[in-house]
Amino acid sequence: MEGAGAQYNPRTVEEVFRDFKGRRAGMIKALTTDVEEFYQQCDPEKENLCLYGFPSEQWEVNLPAEEVPPELPEPALGINFARDGMAEKDWLSLVAVHSDAWLLSVAFYFGARFGFDKADRKRLFNMINDLPTIFEVVTGAAKKQTKEKSSVSNHSSTKSKSNSKPRESQPKYSKASQPKDEDEGLDEEDEEEHGETLCGACGENYASDEFWICCDVCEKWFHGKCVKITPARAEHIKQYKCPSCSNKRARP
Repeated sequence: MEGAGAQYNPRTVEEVFRDFKGRRAGMIKALTTDVEEFYQQCDPEKENLCLYGFPSEQWEVNLPAEEVPPELPEPALGINFARDGMAEKDWLSLVAVHSDAWLLSVAFYFGARFGFDKADRKRLFNMINDLPTIFEVVTGAAKKQTKEKSSVSNHSSTKSKSNSKPRESQPKYSKASQPKDEDEGLDEEDEEEHGETLCGACGENYASDEFWICCDVCEKWFHGKCVKITPARAEHIKQYKCPSCSNKRARP
């Protein structure tokens, strides 16, 4: 834990926000793409455990800091004890809520420590608030909000696009991965369709220059790099299942 950025102290609003995004990305990985490993590490038979996120976008399940008071605010203690006492999705949602609270406390701890004024604190909060919470990513609420904002025309354009390419056995993936010599008009439609789509792994927004793939089970979209799928590999996948859906089916 100590070698993963414990000594890093961001001093500007931008640096604190970058720290926040890194820690957030790591914790989202733990609760989505790495959920099987995270689940196994949270053994109820062990002592009080915490989920830590680091600026390097890594995560770790570990015992709380020994020093009192700790160098940084500590995340929720004893997340492992509730693991087997509730449904897995409810447990993950609970950990997600506590993780959101911890991220905010760390960000504003840095703000207080380095003397952010009212304007700086407001700017930091607005930057953080523009991102979906970990809870929203884990529960799929972020995707539901995006769907509510989508217009009927976008839905119809999606159907017409899918009908024009009858690949029933192929997974859905973003037009951004297709060759540029295809109809350029579809690129603009793709931007409109996916503009507010969020990656189910890292929670970041859609970008037209990145390859995305959709899980055929939960229908969440993912950066190819987040789930280690390349455009070439996607061509040979008949039905894509994201790591979270694959793990759910594998676990007895």
